[in-house]
Amino acid sequence: MTEVRVLIVEDEALVADAHRDYVERVEGFVVVGVAETVQEAVRALAHQPVDLVLLDLNLPDGSGLEVLQGVRAAGRPVDIMTITAAREVEPVRTAVTLGVVGYLLKPFTFADLRDRLEAYRRYRDGLAGAPSASQAAVDAMFGELRRPTDPGNAPKGLDRGVLEEVIALLRDAGATGRSASEVGVAVGLSRVTARRYLQYLTEQGRALRSQRLGGSGRPEVLFTWRV
Repeated sequence: MTEVRVLIVEDEALVADAHRDYVERVEGFVVVGVAETVQEAVRALAHQPVDLVLLDLNLPDGSGLEVLQGVRAAGRPVDIMTITAAREVEPVRTAVTLGVVGYLLKPFTFADLRDRLEAYRRYRDGLAGAPSASQAAVDAMFGELRRPTDPGNAPKGLDRGVLEEVIALLRDAGATGRSASEVGVAVGLSRVTARRYLQYLTEQGRALRSQRLGGSGRPEVLFTWRV
């Protein structure tokens, strides 16, 4: 299997590290570099072979769309998948117009990125293995990229929608973190059920566990968002 060479463009070091960890857990993908700015991304693409760019749109020196536009203007055979918190319609429209192979909104889980990377891999393999481009073959290849994430891929016993609510709560809490009881009250879950979601995020490397003194003086487990 030929490895897919990935460049991560992300200005937050912890987020970039998490993306690297996620990518390299997917068989057949290797991270060849990390860029924190538009200019670093342009230089990296000019000096090393890259198959796929995981592109944040909000960068310190401009928009990630500038990287995408530069790749297209230069005619480089590089695919782009945007990974961003930007939810405005216009960046989505521009990215799609410029031919991105995926648009993944933060926050997301390892399973979300894995599903898209595996779909991208099937798309690449379909292109490489097709002797000619029949309409059926083209439809099948694009179908892999456009296939929505299957809710059935959520961890057993966990609801994807609730998981996203828990992630949003931890992100908003920042370094303060949240206990299972606090998350349960906010989301409408029992403490035990909330703890299952929090434990899953910890096992995925998305959340960190620590302890603080509870109201009774006993230690209370606290969860903080890592990415």
